[in-house]
Amino acid sequence: MDASQSLLDNYRFLARYNAWFNERLYAACETLPDGERRLDRGAFFGSIHGTLNHVVWGDKLWLARFVAQGMGSEALSRDLLHVPEGAKHATLLFDDWGALKAERGRLDAAIEAWTAGLPADAPLRIMKYSNTQGVRREHAAWKALTHFFNHQTHHRGQVTTLLMQSGVDVGMTDLISLA
Repeated sequence: MDASQSLLDNYRFLARYNAWFNERLYAACETLPDGERRLDRGAFFGSIHGTLNHVVWGDKLWLARFVAQGMGSEALSRDLLHVPEGAKHATLLFDDWGALKAERGRLDAAIEAWTAGLPADAPLRIMKYSNTQGVRREHAAWKALTHFFNHQTHHRGQVTTLLMQSGVDVGMTDLISLA
C-alpha cells in the first residue's frame, strides 16, 4: 500500500470518527436546556451553541477550498457549502438548535461520502488558496485534510469540557474506541 492510499484510509476513518463523535456530542448537548447551551461560558466562541456553529462554519470553509482545488464530489453541493456573504469564524450560522443539529448531520454524511470518493492522488496535490485574512497559502493537500479533521477534534474537546462543567458526561470519545 502506498503512502497516498494510507492517508486516504486514515481520512476515511477520521470521517467516520467525526460522525460518530458528533452524534454522541449533539445527543449530550440535547440534555441541556437551550439557554444552557447558549450560555456564555468564556470559551473561544462563548457558548456550546456558538462553538458548534464555528465548527460548522469551519467545515464549510475548508470543504469549499477542497472543491476549489478540484477535490469535490456530488456530496459537496453548493447548497451544503453555502455560508452568508461576509460570514466570519464567530458568525452564528444557525440560531435554531434543531437546524444546527440537522446541518451537522448533513455535513457528516457528506464528509463520509466525499472522503470515500477522493482520488488516490488527492493528499499529494498542492493546494493554493487565500486564508481568511487574505494571506496566500500553498501546501500539500494532506496538511489541509489533516487540519480539517483536527479542527473538529480541537473544538469538540472544548465542548466536552463545557458539558462536563454543566454536569453532562459525553462518555467515551477516544478515537481508538471506534469499532
